[in-house]
Amino acid sequence: MKKRLLAVLLTGMSLLSAMTGCGKQKTEMVDDAYRTTYEIFVYSFCDSDGDGIGDLQGVIDKLDYINDGNDKTDDDLGCTQIWLMPICPSTTYHKYDVINYCDVDAEYGTIDDYKRLVEEAHKRGIRVINDTVINHSSSQHPWFIEATEYLRNLPDGKEPSSEECPYFDYYHFSKEPGTGYEKISGTDWYYECQFWSEMPDLNLDNEEVQKEFADMAQFWIDLGCDGFRMDAVTQFTTDNISASTEELSKFVDAVKAIKPDAYIVGEAWTASGGYAKYYESGIDSLFDFDFSGSEGIIAKCSKGKASPVRYVQAQIDEDELYSSYNENYINAPFYTNHDMARSAGYYTGKKAKNGVKFSGALNLLMSGNAFIYYGEELGMKGSGKDENKREPMQWDAEGTAGMTKGPDGMDKLDMSYGTYEEQKSDPDSVYNYYKKAIHIRNEFPAIARGKCTILEELSGDRNVVWIKDAADKVPEGTKGAKVLIALNNGNESVEIDLSKAAGADTYRTLGASLSTTEEEASLDGDILTVPSFGIAIITCE
Repeated sequence: MKKRLLAVLLTGMSLLSAMTGCGKQKTEMVDDAYRTTYEIFVYSFCDSDGDGIGDLQGVIDKLDYINDGNDKTDDDLGCTQIWLMPICPSTTYHKYDVINYCDVDAEYGTIDDYKRLVEEAHKRGIRVINDTVINHSSSQHPWFIEATEYLRNLPDGKEPSSEECPYFDYYHFSKEPGTGYEKISGTDWYYECQFWSEMPDLNLDNEEVQKEFADMAQFWIDLGCDGFRMDAVTQFTTDNISASTEELSKFVDAVKAIKPDAYIVGEAWTASGGYAKYYESGIDSLFDFDFSGSEGIIAKCSKGKASPVRYVQAQIDEDELYSSYNENYINAPFYTNHDMARSAGYYTGKKAKNGVKFSGALNLLMSGNAFIYYGEELGMKGSGKDENKREPMQWDAEGTAGMTKGPDGMDKLDMSYGTYEEQKSDPDSVYNYYKKAIHIRNEFPAIARGKCTILEELSGDRNVVWIKDAADKVPEGTKGAKVLIALNNGNESVEIDLSKAAGADTYRTLGASLSTTEEEASLDGDILTVPSFGIAIITCE
C-alpha cells in the first residue's frame, strides 16, 4: 500500500511538472468536437421515480458522475458528451422503432425533462447527442398505418397514387416478395423491413421524407440538442453504398444548415474499407469498428495477440484512408456498445482485471471522439441476448441509488468487479483506472486530436513509442499540443533510451503514467521505464 501511495504521489508531481515545464501555457480544455462521449441506455441507467425504469430525470441526477463541470477536481468520470440511445415513443424497450420523432417516450419523461437535461448538461460542459433512427420507423407510426390502410382499401386493379396518399411513397412497397419483405395482411402488397417486420424501411430518396427529418432535426436542435448519432447508415438503401451515402448527405446537409457545429456520428457496421466511403457524405464521424469488440485491434493488443506497433500503425493507415474521403473527418473510436458483449467477459484468469483496464486505455488513447458504453468503466459484464448487454448500471449493491430493473428477459448476471459505490474509493479499481485515463485524455489535447508518428528506433515487439501532434488543431501555446506516448503490452517492464531517436529529443518530462499494477512508469534522464501493461505520456521540457 505504501508503494502504491508513493507511486500516486510521484505521478501527481510529474503532472504538476508537465503543467509548468513548457513555459506559460493554457490549461483550459479545448472546446471542440474531439471529446469523450458516454453512451447511455436510459432504460437501464438511473431510475428517479421508483418504477424500475430509467428516465431522463435519472440521467440529470447522475450528470455530476459523468462530469461535474469543475476542471480543478477529478471527482467525476470526466466525459464531455453523452449519447442518449433512442428516447422517442416506441413499442419496444430499446426504442429503435419510433412512433413519433418529435416527442419523448412516456417511460422516460417529457419534453420538459429533455430540456432540463440539456440545460444541466451544458452547465457542466457536457454536450448531448440523440440516437436518431431514420432507416426505418415503427409499424405503429401514423405514416405507415395510413399507407397500409390506403393499400388495404385500394380497389382491385387500381394503381396506388402518392397524390391520394403521400405516405405510400414514404416506404418501399412492392407486389414482389423480395428478401427482407413482409406481406401486408389483407392485400397482395409487401413492404421492406430488413431488420424486423415491425420496423418498415423508409424511402429516404423521397424529398418529403427528407423534409420530415430536416424538420425533426430542427425540433431537437431548438431544444438544445448538440447533434445526432445516426443508426444503421449502411442500410439506408439496401446493398447500395452510393445511394446510402447520398441519402446520408441529405440529412447531414440539412442539419448543418440549421446548426453548423452540430456533431453527427454514423453507425456503419462493417470493416473500415467499406464504411470509409460514407465520409463522402460530409458526416463528422463514423464508428471505428476495426478496433472494437472481442476480435478488434484493441482486444488483440490488450491480450498480446497484436503488437503495439500494429495498434498505432492501424490508426495511421485509417487516417490516410478516411482523410482521402473527407479531410475534416473526426474518427469515432469505441470498444463496445449496446449490440456487443461487454468487454469484461473477454478476459479470464488472474490478470483479467488488468486486461479490462488496459483495453479501456487503448480506446481512450485514440484520436477522435472516443466513445465509452455506460458501465464499461465498472467492468460490468453482459453477453448473449441483447437484454444482457443492456443490464442495469451498477450503482450500489443494495439497489438504492437509482438502480433499475433492467429489460424483461435479462438473465441474472454476476458482476466481477463490484458496483460504483464499492469501487470509487479503491485506487486499484477498474473505475478509478478509467477515470484517470479519461482525465489524462482531457489534460493533453494531442491525445484526442493528434496525428501519429511511430518512433521505430524506440519500438519493439511488445512496446511502441509514438508522437501525437495536434499543433494545427488547438490554439497556439496550448499545453499538451504535442506528446510522446510509450506503451508496453508485454509481461515485463521495458527500458527505453529516448536519446536513440532524434524525434524524441525534446520530450523529457513525464506528464502522466497509467498502470494496471502498483508499478508506475518513471523517467530518469534519457531512460524511460514502462511497466508491464503500462503507459507513459511524455511532454516537452
